[in-house]
Amino acid sequence: MGASPGWGSDGRSTHHTKCRIAASGGGRRETRDGHLLISSDRIAAAVDGELQRLGNAERAEKERAYLKSTQRFYGTTLPQIHAVTKAAWREHGGFDHDTVIGVVRLLWATGVFDCRMAAEDFLDLGSSMLTPGDVPLIERMLREAGTWALIDGLAAGPVGEIDRRRGIGDTIERWATDDDFWIRRSALLAHLGSVRRSEGDLGRFLRLADGMLDEKEFFIRKAIGWALRDYSWFNPEFVRRFLLDHRHEVAGLTYREGAKRIPDMPPYK
Repeated sequence: MGASPGWGSDGRSTHHTKCRIAASGGGRRETRDGHLLISSDRIAAAVDGELQRLGNAERAEKERAYLKSTQRFYGTTLPQIHAVTKAAWREHGGFDHDTVIGVVRLLWATGVFDCRMAAEDFLDLGSSMLTPGDVPLIERMLREAGTWALIDGLAAGPVGEIDRRRGIGDTIERWATDDDFWIRRSALLAHLGSVRRSEGDLGRFLRLADGMLDEKEFFIRKAIGWALRDYSWFNPEFVRRFLLDHRHEVAGLTYREGAKRIPDMPPYK
């Protein structure tokens, strides 16, 4: 298998950047179909190095200010991050479950926003392999993320996919009453993919949303409205009825967001 641009055949980035992840000297092994698997630390170190090379200090400062984050930023763009992770995935197309989780753990542990976004990409790329046993790791990531820019993708992507395939209702129910509002938001957004496909446990989402209608937190109100807006593509009359029935409880932000695609909705209150 030849090397992709910016990647050596040994799994290291060909750009000599000081990486935050130490790569081991070995770790090659073969899958049953002959694909070479490179150790997780070497893949993670290569991704880290490539993201550093692509970074832009001015953009990094702007992103940190916009997200009001204390994390470190390299200043790469989302398309650049996606390109790097996809290139690594193609180069080592034999990723198995343990390799995915190993790379994710290492990239997340850097505390660098760009690396953490790359970790999310790898969870998405390996989503069909994820199991309920991976939820504790993802929950820790959610608690450490501290920004919607990381949390929303984790909740709507990997968490929602595990719930859809394997069912983690007890976890999502627990999250819905957590003291951390980011975890409560995650409980709602875990339903987003199913809502968009008009499938899944809509009743559970509505029950959890109903229990949060009196929330003062912006990100909770926004999440409820967001999911209702997306479901209105499939069942606008249902969303109309829900919003009107709860119009004296629901926040204006939730009402307006949920009603965006429904014609002739009366003004909020």
